[in-house]
Amino acid sequence: MSDTFMPKTANIERKRYVIDAAGLPLGRLSAQVASILRGKVKPIFVPNVDCGDFVSVINCDKVVLTGRKLENKKRYRYTGYIGNLKTIKYSDLMVKNPCKAVELAVKGMVPNTVLGRRQIRRLSLQVGSDLKDANKYTSWKSFRKVKVVA
Repeated sequence: MSDTFMPKTANIERKRYVIDAAGLPLGRLSAQVASILRGKVKPIFVPNVDCGDFVSVINCDKVVLTGRKLENKKRYRYTGYIGNLKTIKYSDLMVKNPCKAVELAVKGMVPNTVLGRRQIRRLSLQVGSDLKDANKYTSWKSFRKVKVVA
């Protein structure tokens, strides 16, 4: 009789992924990033254990919104005061803060729990194509229009 393997958080090896977002659609990019953050690309994935990897997304300003979403899609947030529902179009958001648009898309695809908040902390977003901590990212591989660091 064999027992089921349950990974421990302390024993998980975390890789560093670098994703070039230039020309990728926002939804497809964020779905791929969320699955890497959660650890779904690993064979030892368990939904209740944090087994995800670090992800760094570069060129956030070059993300593409397909169709007419750039003009029609809006982001809503409520300030907490009566009648203060703030709206911003994605065309304005992509000019003002493109990293926020990517972060909101990824955050919507990660569970809204303590585990999901811990996974989101391993996401870093950058507007340019240069990495801040380039010495951590030494080797590069190709992964479906995504660059992976082993």
